[in-house]
Amino acid sequence: MVMFSNSGNYGLPVVLFAFGQDALSYATAFFVTGSLLTYTVGVLIAATGRRSIPAALIGLTRIPAIYALAAAATVMVAGIQLPLAITRPIALLSDAALPMMILVLGMQLERATVPERPSLVGVAVAISLVVAPIVAIGLASLIGVQGAARQAAVILSSMPVAVVTTILAVEFDVTPAFVTSAVFVSTLLSPLTLTPLIAYLRH
Repeated sequence: MVMFSNSGNYGLPVVLFAFGQDALSYATAFFVTGSLLTYTVGVLIAATGRRSIPAALIGLTRIPAIYALAAAATVMVAGIQLPLAITRPIALLSDAALPMMILVLGMQLERATVPERPSLVGVAVAISLVVAPIVAIGLASLIGVQGAARQAAVILSSMPVAVVTTILAVEFDVTPAFVTSAVFVSTLLSPLTLTPLIAYLRH
């Protein structure tokens, strides 16, 4: 769960407003890679919680995002110009993605109860908001990532737990109350960790 940060609807705007367009370009590549991992590795992890590995692999073939990514890559590589009749509905659907995720999160929060082991929620939040930034800064220094790329990578690695993990937890019935609590608490506390981190990265 803590592997997947809210780098899309939260992280990309933060990077743009804090560091500008150059950093956003790197952040977009980071986000696309993270989304691919979420809808492959993340789905497999969630599915194997209740199913066998073969059944989980079959479930992976039912994830629309994988086919959408393959179609998008094909269109981009081939340089295909899609007609307006196709691009307009796609744009409308993409605009609806974030509200739908927030709606699912809100529905889950409305039914949420205190987790049986709140200390685990605290550990998950600490990993997402405290440990992840430290690791990201260390790795960036180790491999020599500098400038806008470093700013984007560190910030997106330090985002709270992704909303989509709640959707996966509900879909595969993998402790949705715990996941929802981690998403909620990490999102609520994230300004306290992101603000000093942004100040540090801007110097």
